[in-house]
Amino acid sequence: MLNLSGEAIFLKLPKIVLERTGKVKLSAVNGMMCTVCKRKEAFFFRSYSGEKLCKKCFTQSIENKTRATIAKYKMLDFNNKIAVAVSGGKDSVSLLHVMVKIERDYPKASLVAVSVDEGIRGYRDEAMKIAEENCRKLGVEHHIISFKELYGFTLDEIVDNIKKKGTNELTPCAYCGVLRRKALNVIARKVGANRLATAHTLDDEAQTILLNMLHGDALRITREKPVTDENNPKLVRRVKPFCMIPEKETALYAYAKKIEFQSVPCPYASEAMRNDVRLFLNRMEEKHAGIKYTLFNTVEKMRQTLEKATQPEKIKKCLLCGEPAAQTVCKACEMLQAIKTER
Repeated sequence: MLNLSGEAIFLKLPKIVLERTGKVKLSAVNGMMCTVCKRKEAFFFRSYSGEKLCKKCFTQSIENKTRATIAKYKMLDFNNKIAVAVSGGKDSVSLLHVMVKIERDYPKASLVAVSVDEGIRGYRDEAMKIAEENCRKLGVEHHIISFKELYGFTLDEIVDNIKKKGTNELTPCAYCGVLRRKALNVIARKVGANRLATAHTLDDEAQTILLNMLHGDALRITREKPVTDENNPKLVRRVKPFCMIPEKETALYAYAKKIEFQSVPCPYASEAMRNDVRLFLNRMEEKHAGIKYTLFNTVEKMRQTLEKATQPEKIKKCLLCGEPAAQTVCKACEMLQAIKTER
């Protein structure tokens, strides 16, 4: 049995994971017993709750939290076909392992994995191999869709084009976010899924809340929620089973369960404002444990009031691709048309 202090565990995580998830206070763990089972030495101190957890109790807590979140938000029905979005990173691969375990309790439900190959040289090939290998080990059917296949461009080609033009204010992440979102819906629908599970963590949710405010679009939080509304038959309902689990803990879950994941960062990630917001929130969490939960729960309380104050979004049919759209032409087609015009 591996018996390492919490500090040792975190030092063994890839440097990029530590940079993304922030510092952690671990001095209170060494020599202390698990506060749950009271039998094994603790290896992780959960600062926002005061729990000291051994490896087994920690991994069980992640699985139980996921089950509780699914139940709280009524994310799944007993007979759903669930498509789990797997990028190959720590969050999505951990979610796949947890969802496979949960799905075993529901014999009428089924689960597949779906991945999007954006076409990023030196990055995405490794991620797809890791996703494929995890699916093989778990016995999960795996489907891949690529930007090149769906849109005629890889993300690298899109970035090369906008850099040559030199006047586009959108970052690569802005393009990727829109195109990836559409691609996931297309592949989830293609495999016959009626739920699309994404590995958005508590950190992702807190970052998105602040980003919406910084972009002057605070009312968008009525749409960015743990379960999307059922407002169009061509939109597969999205669920976020990890939305109440910190990113640091999904990384540690993968390490504790010896799950292989890609630790190399996306070469375009540093250009996004989200990176600045991530660093800010990590610093705040270090000084004020639980601040990310506070932000998330505050918005959850506000959401019902905000929904009453806003008109439901009317979903139309994109004139160019036929996919669901908020406007006459969907955002993805709008972006692609601009690229084709510039070329």
